[in-house]
Formats: sequence, structure tokens, C-alpha cells
Amino acid sequence: MNVSIDVAWKSLNKYHEELCGDKVEVLKTEDSEIVILADGMGSGVKANILATLTSKILGTMFLQGASIELAVETIAKTLPICKVREVAYATFSILQIFHDGRAYLVEYDNPSCVFVRGKEIQDYPYKEREIDGKKIREYRFQVEINDCFVLMSDGVIWAGAGELMNYGWTWKDMAAYTLQCTKETMSASRLAALLSDACNDLYQNRPGDDTTVAVMRVVERKIINIFTGPPKNKEDDERVVREFMRSEGLKVVSGGTSANIVARVLKKQIVTTVNYDDPTVPPMAHIEGLDLVTEGIVTLGKMMNLLKRYASDDFDVDFFDELDADNGAAKLAKMIIEECTEIHVFVGTARNIAYKNSNLPFELSARMNLVEQLKEVAGKIGKNVTVKYY
Repeated sequence: MNVSIDVAWKSLNKYHEELCGDKVEVLKTEDSEIVILADGMGSGVKANILATLTSKILGTMFLQGASIELAVETIAKTLPICKVREVAYATFSILQIFHDGRAYLVEYDNPSCVFVRGKEIQDYPYKEREIDGKKIREYRFQVEINDCFVLMSDGVIWAGAGELMNYGWTWKDMAAYTLQCTKETMSASRLAALLSDACNDLYQNRPGDDTTVAVMRVVERKIINIFTGPPKNKEDDERVVREFMRSEGLKVVSGGTSANIVARVLKKQIVTTVNYDDPTVPPMAHIEGLDLVTEGIVTLGKMMNLLKRYASDDFDVDFFDELDADNGAAKLAKMIIEECTEIHVFVGTARNIAYKNSNLPFELSARMNLVEQLKEVAGKIGKNVTVKYY
């Protein structure tokens, strides 16, 4: 078994607070992926510092080779107990999923993880141990493809208390809503947005506590191949197309000249779409054997705007409505955000003849710039990107 992990999270700041008292860290090791969700006591600056320190200490120890068990023990012994509230200054949940399917979860005073498998909420056994008077819960289990895990801060289960619901938004309510949402989406990012949006609604857009959900989904390795720009040497046209078409995964061509090259080599017709939603995005086309054919620079630029918004945490339920739009930029952004683990980009370095009257190779430099931006931003959201130039 060699699993890939789809990770996303969303945080709501306590009303009137500029800083969030919850902190999420996502770490990659050679053989696993780790999500840490720390919740600092209180709110604002103090809580933010406590949560950040907790998550950073844990993360640093892992990356230096310490076992999660040792890291948890160190933090549990380090964190003081507030004399007034008689609770720890920071609580945390840590979920580590290995690429071979093994998983380890540890929880310290955060609400329990929601496990979803086979359209049912699962209840995994755990061991409880005490370290310096602090109770730690540990789970060890094997994951399966399509498993979903939701970590949360306690602001999630306080949502709606005394407001819209008679008894507040309990853990069972949260679990039931998670189950409902997983039937509608397979994407960690969309699920995180749906859950966060539900909490915000229950708080009537005035969260009474910092509220964070972190979602990990176990997915199959999925690749998107993107071919853009004609090769520098025309005699390489056939080689590029053959390598592109032989590659595993979805096939996307971006750019009119690139599409013409593919159609010519494959001896296929290009059929242009005439009905499209957004007049600011050039129309798409269709070539038999390809998953998506778009215009080049304008479409890639608009796609990058969507990716950057997502990478900067500027996404909510409305953002995913934009991703569902019927245009080339939205479709490509959706593929990258929700439908892949790896991106392979095939980039031609010829100056496009469509720009032959220009004094500057604008199209080429713009394309190269967009490819570099794609590498950077896609890397930030956890996608592995490789680029091959022709």
C-alpha cells in the first residue's frame, strides 16, 4: 500500500480578535505526513503565541528525527497548568499517516478526531496514559483509501451554544454533519470550508472562540500533466506530444499553438466550445483523448489567481462555487486543488509566432513566469511539481 494524503484546514478567529489562538502545522517526512493542531488557552495574542510555540516545538522535534511519542512526552511535561482554570496552557491533536498505511493519532485535551470510513463514523480503540498528571490518548490503526479524519479545536463544539441551538453544537452533531458532507465531496479543502462555514453560521458570524478544523483524507496518487507552449525546435513537436500522451494521469493542454501541435501529431480535430459562462476567460476546446484544452496565457493567469487565493487561506464555500464554474481557468484550478497529488508540466520554450511583431518575447516570458509561479504555489498547497522544458 502506498497512500497519498490530501490535507486542508480552516480557522475562524474569535470575534474582534486579529490573531487566531489555534495553529495548524503540516509536515512531510520521507515516509509520512503529519498534521498538528494546537489550541492556546484563551484568545488573541497570548493564545496565538502558546499555540504557535506548541506546534513549532512538536514540529521541530519530528523533523529532527524524534518520535512522536518522545515529542508528546516532552510537550506534556513542559506545558504548565493554569492555576485559575486548572487546564493546560495549550492543547493539541497530532495525526501522522505513513505512506504504507500505518497511522498514529495522539490527543491532549482537544475534542476527539472524527473518523469516517465507508460512509460511517468509526470509533477506534485508544490507549490512555498519564504523563505528569496529563492524560494523553493514543490511537494506532491502518488507514484505507478514502478514509477521512477531522481534527478540531474546542471552538468547533461550542459553536451555537446558547444561540441557534438549544443545547449547542455537540461533537455528535459535528460528526453527523461531517458524514453528510463527505457524501458530497472527496476533497479535504472543500470539506474544511463546509465545516468551517457551518460553525460560522452557528456563531452567527461572531465566533465566541477560535475555531479550527483540519482535514486529512487518504487518496490515491493522481497526476495531472500540463502541456503549454511550442517546443523551441519544431522537429521536437512529435517527441513532446508522445512523451506527454504516454504519461500517467490526466492530460491538459493550455494554449492555442500547443493545442494545434497536439491535434496535428495525434491527427485529431479541435472542437472549440462556443457556450461559456465567463466572458473574461477565453473559451475552451476539445481534442479526443485529452481531459481539458484551454487558451494559454490569460487562462493560466486567471487559474493562478484562484490558486494564490487558496494558498493564502482566502477560500470558503463561495470560493468552491467559483471553482465549479464552466470555464478553463476554474476547471484547471479545480483539478490542481481537488483532483491531484502531482503535477507534471511540459513547457515549450519557443517564442510564439503569434507574437512575432512584438519587440519583446512577451508571451514566452509570461509563460515561464506563470510556470515558476505554479511550481511555487502548488508546492505550498502540498502538490509535487516537476517541470520539463523543450
